[in-house]
Amino acid sequence: MTRMIKNTDALSQTQARKDALRIAEVAYKSIDTRSAVSSAVSIKDDVLTVAGKTYTLSPEKNVWVVGAGKSSITAAYALEEVLGDRIAGGVIIDVEDTGNYLPLKKIQTFIGTHPVPSEQNIESAKHLRDTLSSLGEDDVVIVLVSGGGSTLLCLPEPPVTVETEIAVFEELTDAGASIEEMNTVRKHLSLVRGGRIAETAYPARVIGIIFSDVPGNDIEFISSGPTVRDNTTVDDALAVIKKYNVRALDGLHLMETPKDDKYFARVHNELLVTNTRALQAMAREAVSLGYIPKIVTDRFSGEAREIASQVLDELDNSEKGTVLLYGGESTVTLTHEAGKGGRSQEMALSALTRIRDDELLMPFSSDGHDNTENAGALCDNITKAHASEHALMISEYLDAHRSYDFFTKLGDALITGYTGANVSDLIIALKNRA
Repeated sequence: MTRMIKNTDALSQTQARKDALRIAEVAYKSIDTRSAVSSAVSIKDDVLTVAGKTYTLSPEKNVWVVGAGKSSITAAYALEEVLGDRIAGGVIIDVEDTGNYLPLKKIQTFIGTHPVPSEQNIESAKHLRDTLSSLGEDDVVIVLVSGGGSTLLCLPEPPVTVETEIAVFEELTDAGASIEEMNTVRKHLSLVRGGRIAETAYPARVIGIIFSDVPGNDIEFISSGPTVRDNTTVDDALAVIKKYNVRALDGLHLMETPKDDKYFARVHNELLVTNTRALQAMAREAVSLGYIPKIVTDRFSGEAREIASQVLDELDNSEKGTVLLYGGESTVTLTHEAGKGGRSQEMALSALTRIRDDELLMPFSSDGHDNTENAGALCDNITKAHASEHALMISEYLDAHRSYDFFTKLGDALITGYTGANVSDLIIALKNRA
């Protein structure tokens, strides 16, 4: 069986590490995009089924596929396998060109930049929007929505430029704004976010297939809700900008999102994959390995260092053989020029300052990319010993937000490459059985 975690052998120095890696491996397998789509979508004669809901397709009805996000190319490939020639065409925007092993026949693939948008994203989003602009009520559109889509669906209306959006979101990110706050602003800066894909596709039938990377799974905020009627307003976006004292306001123009119910009357959104699937799979694997699992939450949020402290507080008070499982998304507030790192790696580095000898913590990103080529990191007493041997001062790396450098030097980073899935971040906290 092919492993998702490529450096498993190098990391497997103790039984606790082997067990934690097996639990993480199961998490990745459980959220496999291709498998999820293939299981949920089918067609027989002229009846299309998506997650148990059926749609009758007459011969003149065309099926179009569009999408944006880190799961889009894999999901599109699975749809082509299932629907074949019933697909008339489409456009998907992903963050990495996986076309060498997932060649699409009917659906055009565009590659955008992430996490920082670019003119490349704008051109890709234009192609996606143009595909939908002349559809009729006999057409059916499947919209693949997954994490990373907010950045990829960058299509500002002049005078707003991509540089304006970059500046605004650098400030919001550095200030520690939540994903809901950032996407509230994003929805009012693009012609394809905040329900605008549904508006553009009108009067066609729209089926949203959604892969959640947002804690709590509010579909309005997953990739800025391109198929969902937006309940936020320009005033809400302005309130976020004011709250964080955003200064990059030159050329900033906020657009109101579509509110007319007619654009959403023929829209059905299906939340297909969430981190609950991963958490439940991890819990089952922990039981099979002889541990006592506890799913603590599927929606942790807050500063990465504070989350690390909260997790260790609970682990300290847990009995031997406990595995605590968490899903959610943290933030890292940057106070000065920062080094290379990610929120999962920062969490692990912070935990290393107080983790006990019988404990292990492994925070990791489900998409395999924790703002770097590392997916996350593993930390335990071995990590501490290796840091001491290499004269690496934990506090110095933490203060400079250089978690990537720290764990890469020690060899305790998790490496998966892009997974083609994204259900936010996951944490495994383990207390040895003996």
